[in-house]
Amino acid sequence: MTAEEVAQFFKTHPQFFDQHPQLLEAIFVPHPYGGRAIPLSERQILALRDKVRLLEGKLAELLQFGEENDAIGEKMHRLCLALLFSADWSSLLSLLYLHLREDFAVPHVALRLWRGAARADMPEFGAVSAHSRELAQSLANPYCGSHTMADTAGWFGEASSHLRSFSYLPLRDSETFGLLALASEDPHRFYPEMGTVYLKRLSDLIGAAIARYLK
Repeated sequence: MTAEEVAQFFKTHPQFFDQHPQLLEAIFVPHPYGGRAIPLSERQILALRDKVRLLEGKLAELLQFGEENDAIGEKMHRLCLALLFSADWSSLLSLLYLHLREDFAVPHVALRLWRGAARADMPEFGAVSAHSRELAQSLANPYCGSHTMADTAGWFGEASSHLRSFSYLPLRDSETFGLLALASEDPHRFYPEMGTVYLKRLSDLIGAAIARYLK
């Protein structure tokens, strides 16, 4: 009889050890963390302890994720209220930059818009190349990575040479009308494998708030 056949036998006859309880005391197996042999019942207890430790670790991880998500949700709520209660275009921009910098701890933010009446005195309405517009149009979800996209490096001014990670959020309603670029000196702040659920919500929220002023 092969090992596989023995294993299958015990799977299909779970009552076997109920009928032969003395075998549980007679069977010895290797200790998982040492060379000595131990009773099967002790080995089962050790296995259960390992499973409990694993489950405790997963629970702690889930609790941490939950706390982090709660914190991000609270930040999103504060930003949403600020944008809703903004009295005019200038206050909307001021509040947006303030929350991104102070609440979300994003040190560098660049916003470019190409709909509505251009305002020469505002960098948000500065010239945007066709390449950058095509980039914004192509983004179904926010992009995160270690390099600037298109020709946007100049949007960050003198800080551009020190930046190591970037995220690009397209702004749109029925069509794409802008691009919000976030950047950091920390190479691990924005990375390709990170989740973008909240960045997508941030993109939708900011796009909806700005679209009200672009006539």
